[in-house]
Parts: sequence; C-alpha cells; structure tokens
Amino acid sequence: MTFSIGIVGLPNVGKSTLFNALTKAQNAQAANYPFCTIEPNKATVAVPDARLRVLTDLARPQKTTPATVDFYDIAGLVRGASKGEGLGNHFLAHIRECAVLIHVVRCFEDDAIVHVNGGVDPLRDIESIETELLLSDVQSVERRIERLRKQAKGDAGARTALEGMEQLLAHLDHGRPAIRFELPANDAFHGAWRELGLLTAKKVIYCANVHEEALSGGAGVQAVWDFAAARGAETACICAKVEEELQGLDAQEQKDLLAAYGVTESGLARIIRAGYRSLGLISYFTAGEKEVRAWTIREGSKAPRAAGAIHGDFERGFIRAEVIAYEDYVRLKNEAACRSAGVMRTEGREYVVKDGDVIHFLFNV
Repeated sequence: MTFSIGIVGLPNVGKSTLFNALTKAQNAQAANYPFCTIEPNKATVAVPDARLRVLTDLARPQKTTPATVDFYDIAGLVRGASKGEGLGNHFLAHIRECAVLIHVVRCFEDDAIVHVNGGVDPLRDIESIETELLLSDVQSVERRIERLRKQAKGDAGARTALEGMEQLLAHLDHGRPAIRFELPANDAFHGAWRELGLLTAKKVIYCANVHEEALSGGAGVQAVWDFAAARGAETACICAKVEEELQGLDAQEQKDLLAAYGVTESGLARIIRAGYRSLGLISYFTAGEKEVRAWTIREGSKAPRAAGAIHGDFERGFIRAEVIAYEDYVRLKNEAACRSAGVMRTEGREYVVKDGDVIHFLFNV
C-alpha cells in the first residue's frame, strides 16, 4: 500500500520549499510572496529504510523497490479562507483523500520573508489553519445534510445517516474536530462519513520549520511540541533550507552535514517515520534474485492480509508463509543459510506479521 501525506499551512511558512526539498522535485515554485502555489503538487517518494539497502547488498537482486509515500502540496491557507479570503479553500479537496496531514508551522524569524499575519507566532498560526480546516468540514457536512434530507423521505438508511450527520454538525459547530466525534453505530452513517474525507478527522504531524541553528529545539519549537503533546499528535522539527542543501550530496556527505547541525537523519525520514507511527504502519520485505522489495501494511496484519499487499490473489489463495526475521537474514547472509539453520519458519493464516520480516508467500488460486 502507498499512503499519502497532505501538506498544509499558511503562505510563506516553507511548505513549497519543504516539498521541493523532500521530494527532490523542484516543481513547486518557492517564491517570497503569498499564494505562489496555485495548483496542488504531487510527488511520490521512496521511504528511507536502511534495511532495504542491507538486504539488497546480501541478495544482489536485479532490482530494488522501496515502499513509497505520496506528498501533496496545496496553496497556503489564510484566516477567512472558508469565506474566500486569499485563494479560498477549494484546494483542500485535493488532500481529502490523504491519510495524514503535515501541518508546517513557521518557527523562524526572517525580515526578508513576509509573514501574512505580520509576525511569527506558531500557536496563533496553528489556530488559524485549524479553524479553516474545521470550517471546511462544517461546509462539507452541511452539504451532505441537505442531500440526506431529500433522500430521507423514502429511505430509512438515509434517515439514520441524517441523524448522525446532524449530531456531527453540532459537534463541529462547538469548535471540536471530527477526530473527537464518537461515531454512532450504524452502517449508513459510516458510509457517508468515509465519503466526506473530513480534514479534522485525519491524523496530524506538526512540523516546525526552523533556522539551521534551532534544529535541536527552541522556544517557538517547544510551544509547538507542547501543543502537539496535548493532542496526542506526532511532531517533526525540520529546516527546509538544510533539506535543500542535502539534495545532490552522497550518503556520507549527507551524514556529515546533518551531524554538523546536531541531527542524525533527514527531515524526510523523520516525517515519514512519524506518519508510519500515526497510522500504525510497518514494513515487511520480500527478497530474491529478481527483486528486493519493501511492503507497507498495518501493524497487526495477519499473513493473508499482508500477502494481499502484493496481490489480491495472494490473499485469496493463501496457503502458508515462509518467514525469516530480518536480524536472522542479516546474520546468516541468505535464505538458504537461514533454512539450513532452522530459522526460516512456516507460518499459517493466524500469524501476525512483524516489522522487518522477510517473507515468501505460497498461494494457490
């Protein structure tokens, strides 16, 4: 599975610069004025995973395929976007299908870069964006309620969905995000809920964009951390400028540059890892002469469901899985040695796949 991350924030907080740096795709203009991004930008990037490189060195396959993440960058929002201020909020439709939102917050001072609210205030800026996301959700629910009222006259399912939607609207009208709404137990409502793709129902990673010297923290960053902790949300601290500098460097040069700033990994790695944690995702691997590949699944997935990440036929015709723990594979160097040493296990339908497992599935359809 590929999961997607939508990037939101005020104009001029570093969203497009971050997008360019993280994706190595310089197709999102980074300009020093509001609303320079007027179309959504999408890029698919490889998930950094050192284990994949190790397995490639051992298996020497014809090709290596990493897991991927889709990033979507949209125009910056301003207070009043729901009423048409700035470029409005119509670009939000492009991120309703995203699994996670990364909320980029400006935590650096720079007189040369305009701030749409007149000065740096991370918590005020967070509140501005979250208000606009909430108001966008209110509009979506109100439109759905109008449709359901027309359908409810002769449709019992629509009536029960309508009741749930009216409760949801009251919840949102009190300034509470959809993620805190207790879903009523009826299938009709759940179907309508999924179709809406509510923005405030999504997991959020709060990303503090800082100067180089503040990568290890600072007053503005701590305020964002405390806010996120109160929400139970993931965080990342990143310097978009440093991420740009990393592009074009080899692995050792990147490591040296990061070390100079007191960090050990890129912003891309931190953000993707936070996204995996937010969604409860893990990776397993397949390794052979033709390909070494990483596969993304939900933590707790049983073997047939994990096989389905490769192809639906693998899940439907699942027979068994031959499993090697990553550590055993690395220690013994190859599959044949693992089989001889007895560390290759045969697992059935109830096996819960572990992060890092190297698996060969047997199936019949």
